[in-house]
Amino acid sequence: MLSAAGLLLLALAPLLAGCSALLAPRSDLVQTIAAAADHKQASAFDHGDLDSVLQRFVDSQGNVDYAALAADDEPLERYYARLALVSPDNHPEQFPDHDSRLAYWINAYNGAVLLSVMRAGDIASVSDVKVPWYLFYLPKNAGFFYYRELQFGGQAMSLYTLENSIVRARFADPRVHFALNCASAGCPRLPNAAFAAATLQAELDRETTRFFAESRNLMIDHGEKVIRLSQILNWHESDFTTWLTAQGTSSATLIDYVARYAPPDLRIELLGPAHDYRLEFVPYDWRLNARDLKR
Repeated sequence: MLSAAGLLLLALAPLLAGCSALLAPRSDLVQTIAAAADHKQASAFDHGDLDSVLQRFVDSQGNVDYAALAADDEPLERYYARLALVSPDNHPEQFPDHDSRLAYWINAYNGAVLLSVMRAGDIASVSDVKVPWYLFYLPKNAGFFYYRELQFGGQAMSLYTLENSIVRARFADPRVHFALNCASAGCPRLPNAAFAAATLQAELDRETTRFFAESRNLMIDHGEKVIRLSQILNWHESDFTTWLTAQGTSSATLIDYVARYAPPDLRIELLGPAHDYRLEFVPYDWRLNARDLKR
């Protein structure tokens, strides 16, 4: 299910048309990439610049050295210029299968978030990116996720639209929630490599398993008979239960999904004594996933 803020954004969408701010790609990079593309045959989309950025500026904990990234932003800006020119929608020949399309959109989201943070300047949270005063009625974080738009294959859209109208709507794979990174401490950890079409299924399993191995995202309190989960599971509950139902699970619950990826010892507990425990959702931590972040 969408959060209350998400439902409000959907309701207000017609009123907000034309009220966004576009983070445009650098025109010199767009021209250079477009000119080069005119002289070669279509090939698979290149995520190499994003891969380089992630390897250089993201540590093993998924934290980002934004200061260093801002000082050497050419690869990320070049990657964004390539995203702005090409997507699976306007160049389907570069994305021949499901996994190449999904890898594009996941990488596009994560790369766009990095660029959006970098262009925001000195912020301690994505919540610091505000909407104009006359949009005061919008929910928290709308400045970062809804008011700002970026370009993908010639189409301008917000991060909110990218996540909900493309990634979730088109692919219906709950594992994407553990691959998308929103530059916040409550997010899944940002991998220090781009997702690749050839290995995407294994990578999605890896990130989902890694997410539930962290006590901040999954904890069982037998004394209180409570299972504490990340707020992500609350916001998108129907994604998980609908997927399970489609796989043949009757009366599917969040716990049934979590148990598939939980560490073995917790899986036994989730499917046994803890299966009917009360659920609590941990308040989301919106601190920026910067270099010195302690989770």
